[in-house]
Amino acid sequence: MKRIVDFSQFAPMFRCPLCGSSMDANSGRSLICTERGHTFDRSRHGYVNFLTKPVKTGYDAVLFEARSRLIGECQFFEPLHHAIANLISYPKSGQEAFTILDSGCGEGSHLNALCGFDYAGRTATGAGIDLSKDGIVKASRTFKDQMWAVADVARAPFHDRQFDVVLSIFSPSNYAEFHRLLKDDGMLIKVVPRKDYLIELRQFLYTDSPRRTYSNMAAVERFTANVEHSHHVRLRYVKTLDRQAIHWLLQMTPLAWSAPEDRVRLLKEMKSADITVDVDILIGMK
Repeated sequence: MKRIVDFSQFAPMFRCPLCGSSMDANSGRSLICTERGHTFDRSRHGYVNFLTKPVKTGYDAVLFEARSRLIGECQFFEPLHHAIANLISYPKSGQEAFTILDSGCGEGSHLNALCGFDYAGRTATGAGIDLSKDGIVKASRTFKDQMWAVADVARAPFHDRQFDVVLSIFSPSNYAEFHRLLKDDGMLIKVVPRKDYLIELRQFLYTDSPRRTYSNMAAVERFTANVEHSHHVRLRYVKTLDRQAIHWLLQMTPLAWSAPEDRVRLLKEMKSADITVDVDILIGMK
């Protein structure tokens, strides 16, 4: 049986999202804030829910299962993971481990992959947060070596300067929180789609629609306005997907949600399809 992360060893990293005080995890089953006693229980799968009420995100368990299969079995984002790992600046102090936060981690596949790389002999300790409980449940059931939490990036349950790297992969950003969470020499890595990202889906599903085109300029401009010492790297590659993988892709991408049903059906009947991944990897140093 796979182990469950022991939250007590990471308790010094956490702070109460309600009052900002430190957390105690002596019970092993809950995180309790030391000032006012706010209590957040650990689930049987090992994650902690820091939200006081459920949040509807539009992303369900079916989507996260499809995403997990596409990433894990088809290695759809393997070149992206290698590119990010090669860009990460690890600590030069000689410490054995460093910390990575995946903000908007979904079902955890990106963080798990990146924590599996060897960073010049150092290992990465990963924490993933997402508003979607379904995503965090899937992550905690699948990946037992990272910390997982249902939490809002705008009120991240961590003390200041806890992470060497903060990731934001195809997810919204809160730059004030990212600055707070990063160590003084920390690195922010954000991935945003470029115009050719899933271009084959856009062209096939939306034959005469503005959704055929896409621009990431607004996201790039927000990044450069909020992050000093920034630059970006473009990554573009093509993956050939079989029929099952096409089904998984359609289940996980919002592009298919509002597409004409007849076009989705035709795409599902294809034996294979070449799909383009085209992204900007934005890098900023604190």
